[in-house]
Amino acid sequence: MPTSFKLTIVLLLFTWQEMFAQTSSQAVELKQLGEQGILLDKGWKYHPGDNPDWAKLEYDDSKWKSINPTLDIHDLFPQIPRSGIGWFRLHLLVDSTLNNQLAMMIYQSGASEIYLNGKLIHRFGVISSNPEQVKAYKPTGKSVSFPVTKARRQILAIRYALQPHISYSAHWGWENLALFVVVNTVENAFDQYEKISAFDININVVFITLYAILGILYLAFYVSNPPQKVNLYFSLYALMQAVYWSFILYLKKQPFLEQIFIINNFLLVLMMVGYSFLLTAIYDLLEQKRGWIYYFILAVGVISISCGALIYGWGWMVFGFGFTNLINIDITRVALKAIRNNKKGAWIIATGGISFLTFWLLVTSQIFDSSLSTIFFPLAIFSIPITVSIYLGYDFALTHRSLKQNLAEVETLSAEKQQILTSQNETLERQVAQRTSELQNFLKELREAQSQLIQREKMASLGELTAGIAHEIQNPLNFVTNFSGVSVELIEELQQGLAAGEVAEATGLLIDIKQNLEKIILHGQRADSIVKGMLQHSRASTGQKELTDINALAEEYLRLAYHGLRAKDKDFHVNIITELDSTVGKLEVVPQELGRVLLNLLNNAFYATQQKKAQLNGQYQPEVRVSTRYQDKKVEIKVRDNGTGMPEIVKKKIFQPFFTTKPTGQGTGLGLSLSYDIITKGHQGELRVESQEEQFAEFTILLPV
Repeated sequence: MPTSFKLTIVLLLFTWQEMFAQTSSQAVELKQLGEQGILLDKGWKYHPGDNPDWAKLEYDDSKWKSINPTLDIHDLFPQIPRSGIGWFRLHLLVDSTLNNQLAMMIYQSGASEIYLNGKLIHRFGVISSNPEQVKAYKPTGKSVSFPVTKARRQILAIRYALQPHISYSAHWGWENLALFVVVNTVENAFDQYEKISAFDININVVFITLYAILGILYLAFYVSNPPQKVNLYFSLYALMQAVYWSFILYLKKQPFLEQIFIINNFLLVLMMVGYSFLLTAIYDLLEQKRGWIYYFILAVGVISISCGALIYGWGWMVFGFGFTNLINIDITRVALKAIRNNKKGAWIIATGGISFLTFWLLVTSQIFDSSLSTIFFPLAIFSIPITVSIYLGYDFALTHRSLKQNLAEVETLSAEKQQILTSQNETLERQVAQRTSELQNFLKELREAQSQLIQREKMASLGELTAGIAHEIQNPLNFVTNFSGVSVELIEELQQGLAAGEVAEATGLLIDIKQNLEKIILHGQRADSIVKGMLQHSRASTGQKELTDINALAEEYLRLAYHGLRAKDKDFHVNIITELDSTVGKLEVVPQELGRVLLNLLNNAFYATQQKKAQLNGQYQPEVRVSTRYQDKKVEIKVRDNGTGMPEIVKKKIFQPFFTTKPTGQGTGLGLSLSYDIITKGHQGELRVESQEEQFAEFTILLPV
């Protein structure tokens, strides 16, 4: 199917060839530039090879062979090699009357470097002595400067190479011209390019918009009524057409030929599949059986893809004229058959098929000029899609009328049953009210139970904290008691020594008593600091964040958790490793809440190592590791143990409320759930878990700085 761009350019090409053909003299004269400019298709010479001197005006090219570079590259083989560099040269006689600034419009199928009088003025694509590095480039007729000098005789030399290993296919009848150069004034060249470009863009945008609207509309119809497969088929056809024209618009701006041919081969497949959906939709819409003609046309479509991609010249016509016309002819045939079978509205689709054939004949006959052809082309393209849409609307109207009649019947029946429904509604309302009351009572009981469990979890944490405090404060109190007793004995000895007159020995006893009193003061202060610290951290949380030393907080709750466990099991020992990053510093947190989380995680870690030690009968060294780190504007706190770990199924549920792996009576299932809420909701952080069963468990707290 030829595109509007192809029609416009080909007609323009023929116009240039007819109106502005040059004489066969060796030098081409540039004078009297018309609106269309001068097509440089005569006087060219070509020679394979590569020599920078070939760009110079004084070089003698009399032995070079003449060539017409405006031909298709397949018509120029082997004069132009498929691989390697060659040079085109054209002698110009520039008329002194050409005072306007000149421009060139170039079409090509290779890569080129353009020299004027030995000076490089433009480069299109990549030329290299290594054929694998050559990149063919299509300027698509853009106007570029042509800075001729005031000299009468000038030379235009073009260094040129084709890109090997790409498929120079002739899609949609488009020829791969070797080199097509038109010289014009800057104003005329720019105006021509703008007219062609604007027309192509506008008509493509129209096609894309209309097809996209149809595709989305009928996709919505299908979603609302899935059994109606016709809407899906027609939607897929329209959306594929929208994608096709989107790619066509993209190709007009894509200069590298390698990608152009790849996309064109893909578009062959896309169009074949899209038209197949259209044909299928028509068959189903008109309730026609799919016979051998249907499957024959699909087979032609599959064959046309290979022909278009592999056969140069006429291969694309198998699809562009054969397959697409077979589709539309068969749509017309099926519609006429449906009319004979008294299918309502079939005449609408038949009209679309006949309109397509009529407009398509007008386009391909070339009876009219290019402007009328560009009008008939979209009319042909949209004849069937528009009539199918009209038919679907007509069918929808018939369905709506039928539904309206059915609705009237239903309303009549509903009036008779309204009283029964009212009675049933009253019964249901009473049942719903009763069930609602029962559910409210059950919900109240559930909330009370939940509050009790949360309180139980808090009390359990408080118990662990209290045990840790008691064990921690026991050491300095023991020191105070012991040193006080020793001091009493020393004072008794001092009294006896003084009574006996042993002054030297009394002096030594006084020194010992002083040292004991200093130790009593030291440990008394230690106990006092522990009590004050615990009061600070056990104080009811106000929810207010304050600057807190994270490392100190972690160390403090690590010690409390461990002493709390030791208070219950004095025979349990664990290897504690701390890796605290000094750069962490202080962070704004709620210390009581964060301390509760740390205490919970540490208690779980100690519990896991305790259970594993019991399972292995002591043949195992428990280890708990606490680390902090500052990274990526976040503070990371990790609690890792080498205990029992957890399987994947447990890891997925570990933060769910009331989920616990501990035996009944030893856990509420709320500790980690509350910890998760404190970190994620209270501190906008993250709480993660990694674990391997019987190997380790690691909880990571991430707090934003």
